[in-house]
Amino acid sequence: MHRFENILAVHGDHVGGDDVLGQAAALARANGARLTLIDVLPEKYATIAALKERRKRLDRLVPALTAEGVEEVEMAVVAGTAFIMIIRQVLKAGHDLVVESADDGASLRNLYFGSTATHLMRKCPCPVWILKPGHQDNYNNILACIDPSTNEESDNELDERILQLATSLATTNGAKLHIVHAWEVEGSDRDSVYSEIHDYVLKSILDKHEALHRSRVDQLLANHSLTSIDYQLHMPRATPQQAIINLVGSHDIDLIVMGTVSRTGIAGLIIGNTAEAILGIVHCGMFTVKPKGFITPVILETLRENS
Repeated sequence: MHRFENILAVHGDHVGGDDVLGQAAALARANGARLTLIDVLPEKYATIAALKERRKRLDRLVPALTAEGVEEVEMAVVAGTAFIMIIRQVLKAGHDLVVESADDGASLRNLYFGSTATHLMRKCPCPVWILKPGHQDNYNNILACIDPSTNEESDNELDERILQLATSLATTNGAKLHIVHAWEVEGSDRDSVYSEIHDYVLKSILDKHEALHRSRVDQLLANHSLTSIDYQLHMPRATPQQAIINLVGSHDIDLIVMGTVSRTGIAGLIIGNTAEAILGIVHCGMFTVKPKGFITPVILETLRENS
C-alpha cells in the first residue's frame, strides 16, 4: 500500500478549508506521517500583526490534531502568491503530498485567470489532492485514468504510479476502482475511418486498434495485484475529457486519479486539455500525479515566514 510520510495541507479562510484539514489529518494518522499546515497571505495583507494572528490560529489547531492521533504537526505562515509559496514549501521540506481545496463556484472562472488549484496541478512536483466543497471522508467509487502507449518501448511509469495510488486508495476506502483508457484510431487508419468506406472495413480498423490498446492496458494491469479489489475496466473510443466526464456522471465517481503531464513529456499537454477542464466541470475530488523526474518551474528561495 502506498504511504505518505510528509503531508502539506493548505489552510485558510477559503471554501473547503475545514475539509482539507480533516482529510489531511486522517491521512497523516493512517500513515504515521508528519503534517504541516500552511497559510498564505497575499502580500498586501501580510502585516506583522496579521501574520502573528494567523500563526496563533494555526497553533490553536494543534491540540485537537494530536488528540486525533497526528503525532507530528508543523506550521508555516507565509506571505506571497499562494501557489508559489506552497510549491516553495514543498521544495524546502520535501513534502510528498499537497492537500488543497477548489472553490466550487469559482472553479470554471478561475480556469481562465489561474486558480491556486490549477497552478498546483500544473507545477507542483509532488502529488496534489484537490478536494471539492462537500467532500466526504470515505470514497465509494474511484476512477484511475491511464494512457499506456501502444509503442512497446515507451515508458509507462506515470500510469504505474497512477494505478499504485488508485489501488491503494481503493483498498483503504473499500471503494470500487474504475479504470479508464480512452482511445482513438491512430496513424494512417485515422483518415480511412473518417472517409467513405464500407462498414465491414470500418469495423476491421476499429477492432484492430481497440485490440492494440487493450493489449497494452492488459500488460500494464498485469503489474498490479487487483484480485482483492472490486474493479471495472472502461475502454471507450472517445477523448479523455469526454470519457472521464461520462464516467463521473454514470458511475457516481467520488475521486479521479490522473496524471498531469503526458507520456510525451510535454508539460501541460494533458493538464491543459483534460485535467483543468474537468476540474471546472465535475463535482468530485481530483488526485493529480506528476511523472518521476518532473521539474517544477518554481524556484526555491528563502521563505518569508512568521517565526
